[in-house]
Amino acid sequence: MKKPNVAILGATGAVGAEFITLIEERNFPYENLKLLASARSAGTELTVNGKTYVVEEAKPESFENIDIALFAGGSISKTLAPEAAKRGAIVIDNSSAFRMDPEVPLVVPEVNPEDILKHKGIIANPNCSTIIMSLGLKPLHDISPIKRIVVSTYQAVSGAGKEGIEELENQVKQYTAGEEMTANLLPTGSAPKHYPVAFNLLPTGSAPKHYPVAFNLLPQIDVFLDNDYTKEEMKMVNETQKILHDDTIQVVPTTVRVPVYRSHSESVLVETAEPVSVEAFKAACEKFPGLQVKDNPAEQIYPMPLYTSNQNDCEIGRIRKDLYNDKGMNFWIVGDQIRKGAALNALQIAEYLVEKQAF
Repeated sequence: MKKPNVAILGATGAVGAEFITLIEERNFPYENLKLLASARSAGTELTVNGKTYVVEEAKPESFENIDIALFAGGSISKTLAPEAAKRGAIVIDNSSAFRMDPEVPLVVPEVNPEDILKHKGIIANPNCSTIIMSLGLKPLHDISPIKRIVVSTYQAVSGAGKEGIEELENQVKQYTAGEEMTANLLPTGSAPKHYPVAFNLLPTGSAPKHYPVAFNLLPQIDVFLDNDYTKEEMKMVNETQKILHDDTIQVVPTTVRVPVYRSHSESVLVETAEPVSVEAFKAACEKFPGLQVKDNPAEQIYPMPLYTSNQNDCEIGRIRKDLYNDKGMNFWIVGDQIRKGAALNALQIAEYLVEKQAF
C-alpha cells in the first residue's frame, strides 16, 4: 500500500496537537511528515511517533510533494489551501473558508463518505456542532427523511482554541480566590481576549462587552447577522442541508457557550416525514459507526461532556418522542469538540483517501 506524504498546518495549536495524538493512536500511515505553523511558532520542536520534527513556517512552497495536507483551521486557509491544492496536495480544511463552496465537498465520513472522492483538491470539515449533530441525524434520516430540526447547543470553550481553555482555567482560579474575573494576560498592545469579544469578533466600532465565561452561559457564538441569528447558528443551518443533500430541511438553532472544557452537548428535536418509533431509532443508532447509545433514564444513564472528553465516539441518549407530534423525536447528543468535532473527522477523511489509494 502506498503511503502519503502528509503536512499538518497549525501543528502547534489545539487541533494540530490533536492531529498528532490521533496519528499516533490510530497508526495513521505516512511516508513523510511535515509540521507547519506561523512564523511565530516556526522552530518549535514536536515529537511524533518517537521522531522529533522542527516546525516550519507555512508558505506556498511548503506543500511541494505533499499528498495530504491537514489544515487545523484559521484564516490562513483561504490563502494556503488553494496553493497547496495547486501543487497536488489534497487539502482537508478545518476552517469555514470553503464549506459552502459548491465545488468543495463538506464531509462527515460516517454520514456522506460518497462525497469525499468528488473533491477538486480541497475537502472541507464541517463546523464542530454540525458534525456532532449529524451523527444523530443520519440514522433517523435513513429511516424517514428529516423535515425540521430545532437544536440548542451547549458548546465547550475548546471551540475557541487554546485561548478559550486557558481563559476558563484562569477565571475559575480567580473566582475561587475571590478575585475579579479578567481576560487572559496578553502581550502589551494585544487586543483583549475575553468572551465574547475575542472569539466572536464584534463589528467594527462596537463597544466591547467583557463577559466572563466561567460560571456563566453566553448565548452568542460568533457575530450576529441581520436575521439576529449568529454566524455559528447559520453554519448549522447551511451545513446540515449540504451534508444531507437536502436544502428543504428546516433548521432552527440556538448556540450557547458554556463553561465546559472540551465536549459539546446538543438538545435536538427532529420532525420526520413519517412517524418513527423510539425502538427503531435506538436500534439504528446502536448500529451506526461513531455513535454510542447511553440511554437508560431509570438508571440515570445519559451522555455528559465530562465523560465524552478525549473519546472518539459521540454519545446519544434521552431519546424520546415529542409529546404532541407523532413525527417528532427528541435526543441529546454529546461529543468531544476537538476530536470528532475537528481533528478526528479530518483524519477519518484522510484514512478514507488512503484506504481507497485516492491521493
